[in-house]
Amino acid sequence: MDWNKLYQSRIVSAEEAVTKIQSGNRVFLTGNCSVPQQILAALVKYAPNLHDVEICQALSVGPADYVAPEMAGHLRVNTMFISGNIRKAVQEGRADFTPVLLSEFTLLFRNKVLPLDVALVHVSPPDEHGFCSLGIEVGLTKSPAESAKMIIAEVNEQMPRTLGDSFIHVSRLNWIVPTDYPLPEMKMAAEGNSETTEKIAGFIADLVPDGAVMQMGIGAVPDAVLKYLYHKKDLGVHSELFSDGVIDLVEAGVITNARRNIHRGKITVGFLIGTNKLYRWSHDNPLIEMHPTEYINDPFVIAQNDRQVAINSAIEVDLTGQVCADSIGPKMFSGVGGQLDFIYGASRAKGGVPIIALPSTTTMKDGSLVSKIVSTLKPGAGVVTGRNHVRFVITEYGVADLYGKTLRQRAQALIAVAHPDFREELRRQSGEHRNIYW
Repeated sequence: MDWNKLYQSRIVSAEEAVTKIQSGNRVFLTGNCSVPQQILAALVKYAPNLHDVEICQALSVGPADYVAPEMAGHLRVNTMFISGNIRKAVQEGRADFTPVLLSEFTLLFRNKVLPLDVALVHVSPPDEHGFCSLGIEVGLTKSPAESAKMIIAEVNEQMPRTLGDSFIHVSRLNWIVPTDYPLPEMKMAAEGNSETTEKIAGFIADLVPDGAVMQMGIGAVPDAVLKYLYHKKDLGVHSELFSDGVIDLVEAGVITNARRNIHRGKITVGFLIGTNKLYRWSHDNPLIEMHPTEYINDPFVIAQNDRQVAINSAIEVDLTGQVCADSIGPKMFSGVGGQLDFIYGASRAKGGVPIIALPSTTTMKDGSLVSKIVSTLKPGAGVVTGRNHVRFVITEYGVADLYGKTLRQRAQALIAVAHPDFREELRRQSGEHRNIYW
């Protein structure tokens, strides 16, 4: 096969590519910092010619004109994780949300629960053998792309060529849109973390043993933890994502992956979120192995890593240890993501350290403080990590180790890491719920 001729024959403009999408199609949109911007912009312009097109996605970064009110009847998003740019559309009923574990997100498409007509992907230029890399977003994209009837690909000169199970041959790309623009950047935290974030990060670091394998979710806390780990030895990374902070630990000789049970010597990850520094570092870097999320987030793969550390956040935690991380009462806010996959996987790992980390309070619009350690979850709140799975809960006031503890002991431990202004009220409320706690 002369893949070069095949490649050239399939080149079209973004405007022509989106005309291949038909009314009633189900379309997969690759996400995170890998959204194919030119194709998506062309689709928004073409949308008045279409009706009832469903766009399936997870988290996306950047503008979201495709969920604007005027898209009603033309494009409708079905998201499996509610990112900030589409949250309003979901909460107003203009977009849909499908709850699913991140480890099973890709299986919805691969197993034809949600059969795909079209996949919109974003890839690197082909190598000498005609293989494009899915670059910084492999985990959530490879299996859906492979299961779609048609693939429309943005081939970006600035997409890094990442290694691992990350490649797709040009013969699988039905329509090709050549582009050359910088990828979106997303920093995990603003310059200068808060004192609260730093305290939480310090408590987490104290629980990380030498030889640990790290999972780091999105947010300021997981990223802040990294700078407290320079005295550790032979750390590894197995995570659905990582960001720029990992680079310095690799260069300092802290992250070596030398004591991993599987993929020894490698960082295994599904996708990358960060800055251009990270994207340049990942290009053709044999240290990094990208894999589909159904592998990376499989709890029984995770559990094979001795000393697996899982760091995840929460909206609120009740005094029995139930963790709400996807909604504020009944109002959907985000999604389960990889939290339960990694909390359970780390719990099953030898020497594993599953952590839920959160500030003890949140500030409301009127400036008042509200406790995130609560007697009972808000009515309608979703339980992402159940009381039977939770182990360590960490705030800026310390570590609550809930494993093997009675409900009464759990309540006492969680009240001890709540904000001091709310402890007495929590004690009173726990007394009112004696039938729950003791």
